[in-house]
Amino acid sequence: MKSYREELWFQTDTRRAYLNITTQVEAAVRKSGVREGLCLVNAMHITASVYINDDEPGLLQDYDDFLERLAPHAPTSHYRHNRTGEDNGDAHIKRQLMGREVVVAITEGKLDFGPWEQIFYAEFDGRRRKRALIKIIGE
Repeated sequence: MKSYREELWFQTDTRRAYLNITTQVEAAVRKSGVREGLCLVNAMHITASVYINDDEPGLLQDYDDFLERLAPHAPTSHYRHNRTGEDNGDAHIKRQLMGREVVVAITEGKLDFGPWEQIFYAEFDGRRRKRALIKIIGE
């Protein structure tokens, strides 16, 4: 069995961002040489997420609006976590809602997606360097 590991690094200019990373993950699958297997992609930070959905601007804005209604950034005093001097209590909750990771099957050397599926890195406490892990296993 083959195993391949790669990290993707991000630094967003905004606190929240939704980045389509499908192309980078597909490139890692090609580099791995795996033809049949699994590809794990996970956020390596507790205020970021990796998820699968459609790459449609209206949907991305709907996610952002929905998450901000459920866990608004302000007022920051509403989060006990922020008593530590942080201001990202909302980002931890948003990450829990969107999830940590995705696993995609690899078939005939390609990510085996359903219609419209794309992989995204979601940042909820940006403006600093963060990473996601790609781990590929198979034959």
